[in-house]
Amino acid sequence: MVVAGDDALAHRLAAELRDVYGERVTLIVPSALDPHRPRIPPPARALGRATALLGRMSAAMARTSPLPSEAPGDGEGPPEATLRILEAAQPDDAVLIEAGIAEAGALALVHDDDELNIHAALRARRLNPRLRLVIRLYNRKLGQHLEELLDQAAAVAGRGAEPVGEHTDAVSDDASTTVLSDADTVAPALAATAVAGTSKVIEADGLLLRAVERAPVPPGRPDDPGLCTLALLSASANDPAEAPSSGAGDEGPVLLPDDAAAEAAIGCGTVVLETVSYTGRTARPRGLRGRGAPLTSLFSRRLRWSLAGVVGAVLALAVASWLTTGEKPLHAAYLSLLDLFAINDPAIGAPLPRKILQLLSGLTGLLLLPVLVAAAFEGLGTFRSASALRRPPRGLSGHVVLLGLGKVGTRVLARLHEMGIPVVCIEGDPEARGIALARRLRVPTVLGDVTQEGVLEAAMIERAAALLALTSEDTTNLEAALYARSVTPRLRVTLRLFDDRFATAVYRTLRAAHPGALTRSRSTSFLSAPAFAGAMMGRQILGAIPVERRVLLVARVEVRGHAALEGRTVAEVLRPGRLRVLAVDTSAPDAPEPDTADAVAPADAERAPAHLVHELGDGYVLRPQDRVLLVATRQGLGDLHSRRARAAAGAAVRRD
Repeated sequence: MVVAGDDALAHRLAAELRDVYGERVTLIVPSALDPHRPRIPPPARALGRATALLGRMSAAMARTSPLPSEAPGDGEGPPEATLRILEAAQPDDAVLIEAGIAEAGALALVHDDDELNIHAALRARRLNPRLRLVIRLYNRKLGQHLEELLDQAAAVAGRGAEPVGEHTDAVSDDASTTVLSDADTVAPALAATAVAGTSKVIEADGLLLRAVERAPVPPGRPDDPGLCTLALLSASANDPAEAPSSGAGDEGPVLLPDDAAAEAAIGCGTVVLETVSYTGRTARPRGLRGRGAPLTSLFSRRLRWSLAGVVGAVLALAVASWLTTGEKPLHAAYLSLLDLFAINDPAIGAPLPRKILQLLSGLTGLLLLPVLVAAAFEGLGTFRSASALRRPPRGLSGHVVLLGLGKVGTRVLARLHEMGIPVVCIEGDPEARGIALARRLRVPTVLGDVTQEGVLEAAMIERAAALLALTSEDTTNLEAALYARSVTPRLRVTLRLFDDRFATAVYRTLRAAHPGALTRSRSTSFLSAPAFAGAMMGRQILGAIPVERRVLLVARVEVRGHAALEGRTVAEVLRPGRLRVLAVDTSAPDAPEPDTADAVAPADAERAPAHLVHELGDGYVLRPQDRVLLVATRQGLGDLHSRRARAAAGAAVRRD
């Protein structure tokens, strides 16, 4: 596996492939000695070994010599897993060849520059048509076109070609291209943490699933287990002062417990998976909203009442003229308008009621003039400010304050807007990526440095329901969170923190200082690295469910070719702490021919909704043509898809 990148995601992805999947990894970075990149180490369980490994690499730099990993612990990758670092300013042809791209099974291009990733992908596809490509792109439309282009190039170049190497043949049978965005991957999880009662929702095979965090249930009170229990939370996740007698203790959450362990756990919070019935989103009338000024903002409330008063006076004068002069109603209204605009002849010699009505109409016309001028100025000012950023309304409350409109913040803003959650954004750069989106969606935005006094107050933090600090600076996010907590102690806070150890210390301290408030710390690279690693291994990860500082993955896997799934019952597949089957798609025919297995599987959009496990029963035997929906830890999916497990299964079959 080859990984090329210039930030924390590349390092996390390399550690994920080596320590979880047991792969040989070559990491291409601009400089391993640069203290500014990256600021966060690989995943926590490999932190000590990876730090020591990078230290030895920096001290004795044999530029491209492979370095063996440390002896694996329980559940780690195989001893042959290695990691080598190759320094290069950018992945050009010479660097890719030196990294062994011809024999590689997959290449991940995760630079923060879309153009650099595209250039490297085109070079890699030309050097190895059978290579599986995983590309990090922020532009989703461009990513779709790039996938089609590279897949077509692979089909043309690889037609009739022999396998490039045995490693490639072992990894994949096709040269697929997957374009992912770390911002899109983590935006739903970040948005969910800021909304009360809203959980991570994943759509898979016609099912809507959500993970709900539940508080501890008092003894003797029945509890709804939902579809299944995903995790038993640690004591500090609910109450730092809680005794460690809760099922998970203080060492972290217990992921994917079996039913017996979940029922036996008393006094600890749980994360439960539930199904959601989809009813669709009703369309709301938009008027000019999002495209210009709303109709109600053209005129102020006071001006609208003034206009209504003038119109009422004109109608009253018309009725009075009709009753006193005996004219027809239409003609009486016409005379009143002529008097109102001072274009009628003076009522000399007319009866007294007619003279009085003419004077009142002229006076009403004088009152109408300033009202019309004010309406013109207000309308002109409203249209001028339609393309400008809105300021937070005075009566706003219960909103989410979103700090940072970069790549991640822009995606989170779009997700919160789709959910109908009121948002106030804070951004220090007027040219930031998300400013245009905030202007188009008419989202109130405060331009200013959040570390300066008065910026958070301008966003009405004292009346907000949650704070999402998503800038790229840990200290800025922490400073904003601490100040917001000083203003509103029970404010729900979600921090984007890069360094794991720093994030853990901040999380525990904030939880201890404010036990009644909800605190969450999230890292985009931590949440998105499993999805990139899964794409490199050739399967589709549908979503990630964060559980404290750990992650559960929901993946769709074909049963065919997996000895741990094929021919086994759902109960036999269950591995507590590692792997669990949620649903099975049984829409494929019973006995497809081996050479037409792919042809009989219809497209995702044409398949019927999958059956949940409780609908099929734990005794259902998985067929080769079935497709299962799994929830697993990263280690559980690594064990399922590692080539070591496949090789062992193949050897067992040959012995039989």
